[in-house]
Amino acid sequence: MASKAEAEADYSLFEEKVRRTVYVDNLTPQATESVLRTAFNQFGSVRSVQLIPNYLEPKTIPQCALVEMEKPDQAKEIISILAQYPFMISGMPRPVRARAAEPGMFDDRPTLPGLKVRWRWLEPNDPKFEVATKLKGMTRRHASEASFLLKSQLDQEEMLAKEQAASLKANYKKYEMLDGLKTDRTAHHLAHHYNMGLKD
Repeated sequence: MASKAEAEADYSLFEEKVRRTVYVDNLTPQATESVLRTAFNQFGSVRSVQLIPNYLEPKTIPQCALVEMEKPDQAKEIISILAQYPFMISGMPRPVRARAAEPGMFDDRPTLPGLKVRWRWLEPNDPKFEVATKLKGMTRRHASEASFLLKSQLDQEEMLAKEQAASLKANYKKYEMLDGLKTDRTAHHLAHHYNMGLKD
């Protein structure tokens, strides 16, 4: 078992890690670890990216992540910039939000030195049993509502992604056609025929 001094040293290192880390959310299913690493590398060196699993349905889709930077100043800069300007990551239909990470967000956080956790089972005749039962029911209802909202959001994003893909395809065809007109000198012939400058 670690001594008190070792536990305090471990927790001090953990607090430094928290200061270097940014909590990002409003992510879409396209937000993989490599996509986030590439996006945030423009603010400095990314040490690690931890996608936080969605504990509601569907569980395979993360909605937030912890991005650990090399220095605390880089994390502060990201939070400041994203608070002022929308940060669009390539392939995602909505901007990412960011705020400072908190110790409770980490699965690997060490125990706070001197902290003692106490728990006990509640019996049906306990005065707090009814409150706990209500909280349990509220949690289930909230999970159900959140699952419905997430499904609606994913359906909207899928439709938006299709619209964006169609728009990009149409623009690509348009520029491809214009490039072809310049290459085969069709644009020059039309400009000469109508007595117009090519720029017009």
